[in-house]
Amino acid sequence: QVQLVESGGGLVEAGGSLRLSCTASRAIFTFRDMGWFRQAPGKQRELVAEFNSGGTNYADSVKGRFSISRDNAKNMVSLQMAGLKPEDTAIYYCNVVTADWRTYWGQGTQVTVSS
Repeated sequence: QVQLVESGGGLVEAGGSLRLSCTASRAIFTFRDMGWFRQAPGKQRELVAEFNSGGTNYADSVKGRFSISRDNAKNMVSLQMAGLKPEDTAIYYCNVVTADWRTYWGQGTQVTVSS
């Protein structure tokens, strides 16, 4: 089992910044993939950014605005979001895939961007 605890969501004006963090209950270097997804009302959950075997991967809609980082010592992955737009409003979920291909999700954190 892996527990994921997210923090850092909130309400921000368009053009503003937020930083999301996700702390895992065990060493993140053991994971195959680790990253962030989001789900807006009435839409499917989508990948935002992740670390995978190839390095980092970003959704086209956030490239140049969002940056994913990791701190192995703290078992933490973070998402720095800048230039936020109303269409970035969603619940953001931390996600990991373990070496044996099990998937775990955090509880989600709300990000709301006002216009």
